[in-house]
Amino acid sequence: MILSTRGRYGLKMMLELALNYGKGAMSLKDIANKQSLSDTYLEHLISPLRKNGLVNSTRGAQGGYELAKPPNEIKAGDVIRVLEGSLAPAKCVLEDEPECSNADYCATRLLYEKITESINNVIDSISLQDMVDDYYTLNNTNVKRRSENE
Repeated sequence: MILSTRGRYGLKMMLELALNYGKGAMSLKDIANKQSLSDTYLEHLISPLRKNGLVNSTRGAQGGYELAKPPNEIKAGDVIRVLEGSLAPAKCVLEDEPECSNADYCATRLLYEKITESINNVIDSISLQDMVDDYYTLNNTNVKRRSENE
């Protein structure tokens, strides 16, 4: 499974909003600059995130976007599902698909169900706050390494 650009860029955008949480709204241009992304592309991603209650927008000169909830209340899975849809490896295990006529004796369906369950467990166990914490841990480690090598 490979996340599309929508999912990857959406997670980066939401990470940047989480890093800025409580400091006011951010423009898409600022988010794009900090994450080395296209602000034009982010314009396509922000609307579904806003419509699904993950992001709030503010108009005006000091306007922009901010998380609608604290970072610990937004899971990576929330963001990915809004932007990607289901991450099931096959249509037969999607909830909104009709039951497959071969479901009772399909040799691969159980595998697909387990893959889907595993993916969902992982993405639903990681919050934006976890990503922020990992970001700071990684950056502090890299700063230490750089100063040790100098």
